[in-house]
Amino acid sequence: MQRPFHADLHCHSTFSDGTLTPAALAQRAQANGVTLWALTDHDEVEGLAEAQSAAYACGLDFLTGVEISVSFADTTVHIVGLGFDADNTALQQGLHALRNNRGPRAQEMGLQLAAAGIPNAYEGALKYVGNPALISRTHFARYLVEAGICKDTYEVFKHFLVEGKPGYAPQRWASLEEAVGWITDAHGVAVIAHPARYNFSHTEEYAFFSSFKSYGGQAIEAVTGSHAAHEFSRYAELAKEFGFAISRGSDFHSPQESKINLGALPPDPAGAPGVGDLLAERIHRADISHT
Repeated sequence: MQRPFHADLHCHSTFSDGTLTPAALAQRAQANGVTLWALTDHDEVEGLAEAQSAAYACGLDFLTGVEISVSFADTTVHIVGLGFDADNTALQQGLHALRNNRGPRAQEMGLQLAAAGIPNAYEGALKYVGNPALISRTHFARYLVEAGICKDTYEVFKHFLVEGKPGYAPQRWASLEEAVGWITDAHGVAVIAHPARYNFSHTEEYAFFSSFKSYGGQAIEAVTGSHAAHEFSRYAELAKEFGFAISRGSDFHSPQESKINLGALPPDPAGAPGVGDLLAERIHRADISHT
């Protein structure tokens, strides 16, 4: 397969914690030169039908996508699934269970923020939620900016909502084996999202990558909006060491909040196999007639 000229395989819509609809994201991707696009909402696939229809209308090749919340070594990590059957029963049931866990966690976050002198944060966060089952820290962050507590969402996450700070509530997500299993059983490719974000030691990261591979994971994100430039090549080299393909994605959430615009990533490092090669038969082609 000839690799797509420009892929962006990680972004979020109003079906999770993004601020744009799937259709608006498709239009933005096309306007920014993307030729292969995936929507990867958190623990949710309900936006994929709209995304796929909009992709066809824009002339974009499309991959199904999701970003699954995972607990590994007492750390929350994220596994992106690409090119899967979105109607797969086990995948649907697993994601449903994860969404059901978010409500109690959000209420606990609201209680902790109230104890820290920030009342009504839970109610305020709900104003930003397109899908109440997917209320997240990002929605709380947007409310704290609106309330004047912080100047932007980055400051919120620095001072609140993370371990050791007011508003943090622990959550047990899917296991790594479960998440990779859901994706691969649905005939998709599992990808480690933004690995540099987890601040693992060398030993912890090696264990993470090794476990991921043993469960059937096949790729990691190297070029992503969460990585610094020097990390692009570092994770491309690690991908080769472990036999992974590399994926790429802006992790775009909002025009006002995201560091990298949808479709604005630089090219992949030379010499690393791209995840598109694994997904060639799973891509929904825009140049095929759809009725």
